[in-house]
This record gives sequence, structure tokens and C-alpha cells, in this order.
Amino acid sequence: MEPRNIYFVGIGGIGMSALARYFLSRGARVSGYDRSRTSLTDALSAEGASIFFEDALSSVDPAAEWVVYTPAIPATSVVLTYYRDRGVALMKRSDVLQRITADTFNICIAGTHGKTTITTLTAHILRHSGYGCTAFLGGISGNYNTNFWSSDNDVCVVEADEYDRSFLKLDPSLAVITAMDPDHLDIYGTAAAMEEAFIAFAGRIKPGGWLLSKHGLPRGAELAASQHLTYSLADAAASVHAEGLRAEDGAYAFDIVVPGGRLEGFVLHMGGRHNVENTLAAAAVAHQLGIKSHAIRDAVAAFKGVRRRFEYVLRTPSVVLVDDYAHHPEELRALLAGAKDLFPERTCTVIFQPHLYSRTRDLAAEFAAALDLADEVILLPIYPARELPMEGVSSGMILERMKNPHRRIMSKEALLAWAGAPAGASPRLIIMAGAGDIDALVEPVAEKLNVRA
Repeated sequence: MEPRNIYFVGIGGIGMSALARYFLSRGARVSGYDRSRTSLTDALSAEGASIFFEDALSSVDPAAEWVVYTPAIPATSVVLTYYRDRGVALMKRSDVLQRITADTFNICIAGTHGKTTITTLTAHILRHSGYGCTAFLGGISGNYNTNFWSSDNDVCVVEADEYDRSFLKLDPSLAVITAMDPDHLDIYGTAAAMEEAFIAFAGRIKPGGWLLSKHGLPRGAELAASQHLTYSLADAAASVHAEGLRAEDGAYAFDIVVPGGRLEGFVLHMGGRHNVENTLAAAAVAHQLGIKSHAIRDAVAAFKGVRRRFEYVLRTPSVVLVDDYAHHPEELRALLAGAKDLFPERTCTVIFQPHLYSRTRDLAAEFAAALDLADEVILLPIYPARELPMEGVSSGMILERMKNPHRRIMSKEALLAWAGAPAGASPRLIIMAGAGDIDALVEPVAEKLNVRA
């Protein structure tokens, strides 16, 4: 039985807030704690949640029946300790998602990158076409300005998070695996162990279920399902791939080849060829569900993207500013390649904030190689998130491995001064990327650039 009174420790997180919205939609009393006020916590408050910003006894709700917490909250948290000492049921986000989706038809999208865009677009196609779904997203949909919605159709579209092995609590009816690149090695230890987790995730697909995976994944043959298809941007050996891809005025036009047919006339108003590939996966899922091709095509054309996924913040003749969540080397590589593909005539500057000391330590060389694709690189200090500083680990680890001579490290204050300084006459493309608090700098940078534009 679902609780009528539920408390979230870390309610402002993107995944946690989607669950909070679910319970608000069910008429439950929702409250929670987070360490800082954001536009997302403000939105939750407006929707009826009671949110506190001090880790103190004054922030607890003694009537809470369930307490949902994020691993990012320290075990010494006063709020968390209060509930633990009183024997209140403590659950991770994955535990709650497992309960919610226990008896539904589940479309679960997993992978080390691309999953937020594919999840959001899949859910958008189902909603736009009238098919209907309940959606738990890892980003804010540009079309609906939310990361959660529900419908009467007993179908859930869920972003399946590999962090902390959370996705191993889900039971997909249809599943997508986008990538299995090394990440979260603080959890898994080795790349092989991470790959094993994805193989285990595929093994949780329900009997008669269907798997769509990126063509050419390492150990892809070990991903088991009753039906297993693959997708690729251009490789005709994949079950699903694009043909006739061309860039047209900042958008992409293409057809989609699917088993036994062809879906024609697609237009995607979102930057980056990797997002065309993400569209192939979402369209293939919708096609598998029996949604008509014209309805899929119309939904894709109407898709406004996901906040912080190749999001245009500023577009003038002199400067284009793009904001993106990319925080893994392969995501950065795809982001920069896609941006330069769309804007080949502009010089490309990337402003990158590394996320986590452990990820920077483990992947410094890979970050350096990806960032070398840009014409100019500005690195911010590492955003620690849940981690304590590690001796010898800094943004300098990436800088010293780069070959691009136009690279430097800046403080946030120095970055704002740089954005307001006079620029040359050549048109520029500026990309701000990272999963930390760099998003708080996007609007101030945009304002200063716009004054100069």
C-alpha cells in the first residue's frame, strides 16, 4: 500500500523530484529536505510539496510513513539520522521505482549516455500520439516543463540509472541499452564489472520482452532477450538505422530503416548527430508498440528537447551559446563533434566543469582527448558532488594531458569576466558542459555575451 505521507531526503534531485511529483499526483502529502533552493524545488513547492533547506530537526515531518533518500546525502545527516533512529522505512529511489512499476508494462532506457534524451523523446512520442504513458525522466522535458507525467494507460517509461546498480531493481517489458562505457568506477571497480551489470539488466527483461541495444556494444552478444534488435546512426548492419541524413538550417532530416520497412520524412530540431541516433531508438520503441509512422514523425518534429541536452541558450550572428549536461568523455566527444558539424564556420570554445574527483582521476586522458576537439578549452574546478577531495586530483590532470595549446583553468569569477570582455569579429560557438553547478553560470554568461553580441 502506498503511503499517504512521504518524505524525500534530497528532494531537489532530478530523479527524486520525479518521484515526489508522482506522489503529489496521487494525492499524498509530500515533504522533503535539500541543501539549496533551486528552480526545481521552487516548482515542487508551487505544486504542493513542503521543502526545507536546513539539515536540522526543524526540517523533519514526524508523520512520514516512508522516507526516500539519495546516496548523495551523507549518512551523518541530521534528518536521515532522525528517521533511522525511529525505525521509519528508509528506501532508495530505486526501491520506490521498483514498487511503483511492479505490475505495469515497463519501457526502461539504460546506458552510460543518451538515456535521458531517449527516455524523454520516447515518453513524448507516446504522449503526443495519444498512446499515453506514465513517465519518470532524468531531465526536464522542453515540451512539458516537467520530469514526470501520468496517464490512464498502464505503461511506464523509466530512465534506468546504472549508478549504485539501481537499474537492477527494474523489470523491463521493453528495454534499451545505449552504451556500456566505463563510468561510476567508484561503485563498480572495473569496466568489466560494469558490463556485467548491464548484462544482468538485460536478463531482467520479462519473458517475451524486447531489447534494443546500440549496434557494436562490447559483449553485445551476451545481452539476452526474447527479441533483440540493434540500432545505429549509419551502420546498415544494425536492425534500425538512418538513411539520407542531412543538416538543414540547424535541424536534421532523415528516414529510418526498421525491420521490414521504412519510416520516412523525419525532421529533428535538436543539435548533434548523436541525437539523431537517440531518435532512432525512441522511434523504434514507438514502432514496436504499434504507433503509426506519421504519428511518430509528427511527435519527433514537435520535440523541443531536454533542458541541458544541446540546449540553445543564445543564437545571434556573432555567438551561439549551447548548454549541455555532458560529463563523460564519450558524451563530450559526441557533443563537440555534433556542434562542429552543425556550425562548421564558427570557432568552438568549450567551458567544461569536471564532475567527481574519482571520474576525473579515472578518465583524465579520455577527457583530454575529447576536449582537444574544440578550438579553445576553459576548465572550471572539479565539482565534488558526493565526494571529498582526493590528493593530487584536480582539473589540472586533464589540462596537462591535452594537446590543444588554447587551454586554461578559470575560476567562476574569472569566467564571468572573460564572458564580458571584448571579443574578435569571427562568429563563435560556445558550449558550457558539465553535471555540477555550471548550470547556474549559464544565464550570467549568456547575459554578458549578449551585451557584446
